[in-house]
Amino acid sequence: MRPAQLMTILEREFSSTLDGVHTPVMIWGPPGVGKSDMIRQTAEQHDVSVIDIRLSQMEPSDLRGIPFRNEENVEWAIPAILPNATRHGERGILFLDEITSAPPSVSAAAYQLILDRRLGEYEVPEGWAIFAAGNRQGDRGVTYTMPAPLANRFSHFELEAHLDDWVAWAYKHEIDERVIGFLRFRPELLFDFDPAHNPVAFPSPRSWEFAHRALKKFGNSADLLQGTLQACVGPAAGIELTAFVNSLDKMPDLDAIVAGEPTPVPDEIDLQYAVAAALVGRAIRAADTDKANTVIGNILDYANTFPQREMGVMLVSDLHRAIGEALFAVPQFADWANAIADVMLYE
Repeated sequence: MRPAQLMTILEREFSSTLDGVHTPVMIWGPPGVGKSDMIRQTAEQHDVSVIDIRLSQMEPSDLRGIPFRNEENVEWAIPAILPNATRHGERGILFLDEITSAPPSVSAAAYQLILDRRLGEYEVPEGWAIFAAGNRQGDRGVTYTMPAPLANRFSHFELEAHLDDWVAWAYKHEIDERVIGFLRFRPELLFDFDPAHNPVAFPSPRSWEFAHRALKKFGNSADLLQGTLQACVGPAAGIELTAFVNSLDKMPDLDAIVAGEPTPVPDEIDLQYAVAAALVGRAIRAADTDKANTVIGNILDYANTFPQREMGVMLVSDLHRAIGEALFAVPQFADWANAIADVMLYE
């Protein structure tokens, strides 16, 4: 399932706690595709807390609590890490991360907590959603087969990397436009993980964010850049990204494009992707200024000049994901739409 769809599911599952119809959600996926980040995004959108419990690092007593004697009875001290409405708020997310890496004795302790929202005398507050995540067997992680009784306590979704969704996320989080342009040029490198080859660094949504950070820190150090990028996304992808970045000195004048000055489209396809990514960044930065319509209009005009109209469609599609419905209010949008009316646009 693509990330945008799963985000909608997480949103609705969180909201459903108030209606009493919440179902615990299990997210499956390889390392680095953004499982944990999606949980945090859901919490941020609702301004609630996330209690992140790494079951792989726990003992059964860490969940069940410690027994103590109370007169003639044995009671259990409730672990402070579990959600408490007074301490943590009436709404939130209980996130059981790395659940497939937890030994069976620990996952067995979680059965009642997940399905019945109880653990002995403890009860999960009504406004709290229960989400879990883990790697699949075969992802070269430390994983156990999920016991059937535990699996039957979740709804299950497998998360896959999706370039359009990642690009929308990247613009929102101000990821370096050179990384975005490169992945538009080489989309198969968004996620390239083969556990059989035992990789250490490999391309993934998470590691491309690391590459963004490396560009910020080492972009002006020619002798260090390639090595630091390879350390983030692996040897082959690091070399390709370095070559892509080094070729950008042939880029056309972006200031001239956003000013509406006639500017030729570069012949090289990789530079066209780089220009498209950079122009979306310019549109985002201009969106809250009084020059927004002028800048976006000039970018739309430029989109019509690409020899391959699909390149212009990609540029405008990314614009729409980045700035939303405001795009349709720009006068040049109608001209652009009429010019590509015969090109099917898929979201």
